[in-house]
Amino acid sequence: MSDHLSQPLLALARALREHRIRAQDLVEEAIAKHERHGARLNAYSLWTPARARKAAEAADAAFAAGAVAGPLQGVPLSIKDLFAAEGLPTFAGSDRRLPPEWEVDGPVVASLRRQLAIIMGKTHMVEFAFGGTGQNCHWDAPRNPWDAATHRSPGGSSSGAGVSLGEGSALLALGSDTAGSVRIPASMTGNVGVKVTLGRWSALGVVPLSPTFDTPGLLARTVEDAGFGFAALDATLADPFRYLGRVGRLEIAGVRIGIGDPFLWEGCDPGIAEGAKAAIDALAAKGALVRTVGLPEARAAYDIFLEGGFSAIELRVFLDQELPQWLGELDPIMAQAVRGAEALSARDYLARLQRTRRLARIAAQRFADVDVIASPTLPVTPPPISQVREAEGHLSVNRRLVRNTVGVNYLGLCAITMPVARDGAGMPVGLQFIALPGNEERLIAVALAAEHVLGTAAERIGRPPLPA
Repeated sequence: MSDHLSQPLLALARALREHRIRAQDLVEEAIAKHERHGARLNAYSLWTPARARKAAEAADAAFAAGAVAGPLQGVPLSIKDLFAAEGLPTFAGSDRRLPPEWEVDGPVVASLRRQLAIIMGKTHMVEFAFGGTGQNCHWDAPRNPWDAATHRSPGGSSSGAGVSLGEGSALLALGSDTAGSVRIPASMTGNVGVKVTLGRWSALGVVPLSPTFDTPGLLARTVEDAGFGFAALDATLADPFRYLGRVGRLEIAGVRIGIGDPFLWEGCDPGIAEGAKAAIDALAAKGALVRTVGLPEARAAYDIFLEGGFSAIELRVFLDQELPQWLGELDPIMAQAVRGAEALSARDYLARLQRTRRLARIAAQRFADVDVIASPTLPVTPPPISQVREAEGHLSVNRRLVRNTVGVNYLGLCAITMPVARDGAGMPVGLQFIALPGNEERLIAVALAAEHVLGTAAERIGRPPLPA
């Protein structure tokens, strides 16, 4: 069977429009890849090949009639199991099906439907998106495809999203990001992850964790693929072909990159800071202007997270109001924090919120002389799942995992992670670019220029060692 799915998304979208390939061919390849690797990798909580075949037939029929519904027509993708979707149950990582209102398309999924994109299934996640390790006592964690010997964390909370890309059954993956839940799994699985500005994409129809910070997000194999998917889903752009043609002209020479606060670079596991710094040095050698720019607000935001942040109390409010019977069945790892959140006073909650808003105003000023601020996406090598199955180990690792990501959410910024190296354990290393709110187009342009210099993940770090 041909391996069309290894081609860039831009090329595949053009081939579909020009009738050089059928959506049905892509779906059959995706199904074959899942049949080959799915049982071992466990990316999907719900795998829907029959529905995907019917959707592919509809996409091909539209192409044959000369109708193009959107740039994602005929493209296989996966969605995280907290996106409500017509005809598909939603569990949000819990052990029971959510009520029917969580089976109605929200705006992001509705956009996929209008474009005749192909939903291959729903991917596993941490229960109610509360955590970054991927651990889930109800469903077990997907397996990180980069370690054939050890069951390592795939990241979370969008734990199956990056794995679906790694096994080859999806070209794009929808996730959500509240404290890093797109960027963490993207980094751990050697993919690209885009965290958009709060409110840029509607979170309606997405089971909430913390509405103060919840954002839908996107994972892809390359920056170019991510840029295509971003433009296809973003109401202000809509034409990925023109968008990529425009942003693809940016050269890395002259791009101003801040190396960030030392807080974002210190205390990394072996090979992580070194790999990220080597990538920055390669960009500098091609003319990028690297400047030292402090971002002390990232540390202050992380301190607020360590105090308890916002997710536990906001999830507790949602469960109390909408799903009270779920409280007694939560994963023990998260249950204590969620149940104990009721002790947080309104005064303390509002004080935390005011502090984050004040920090966000100050942080925005740090970008006056740079286009982006760079850092390692994560300071942590993906740990074996055995180390995070118990509450103590999970809490310790989770605190470290979000250190470089949560500040982006709390400070109201946008960010992208791209794979640039392998760490001391041979696992992927992500480089994070952070930009001002609303600057996604420039952010992706910078990352695409960096990818032109550094190469794609397959070119720079290889491919995950999937079994033959």
